[in-house]
Amino acid sequence: MPHFYAECTENIREQANLPELFTKVNQALADTGIFPLGGIRSRAIWLDTWHMADGKHDYAFVHMTLKIGAGRSLESRQQVSELLFTLIKEHFASLMAQRYLALSFTMEELDPVLNYKQNNVHALFRKE
Repeated sequence: MPHFYAECTENIREQANLPELFTKVNQALADTGIFPLGGIRSRAIWLDTWHMADGKHDYAFVHMTLKIGAGRSLESRQQVSELLFTLIKEHFASLMAQRYLALSFTMEELDPVLNYKQNNVHALFRKE
């Protein structure tokens, strides 16, 4: 963990430049020192069917979620959330200036017991 999800309306697929956003998000998460590098993942979920507001314009939205394992302080979760939302707003600023666009972000803390993982990528980074 953490896993970063971006749910995006299909009408901004090219302009959203999610690979660049994911590079920034992954680096920012790694730089916090809070999360193990081998567990950081970002992904897009493209929505081909949606309705927004009154439906009268070519509206678009990106809802982003960061799912993290349990156990981090509220203060550190707030710091990471504010860091990421600032990064997100900067990334989408030019697109927002050109069209109707809604951005939202939330962090979810996963259940400390009912959360199962297996990952051999962590070992790669312990060797460095």
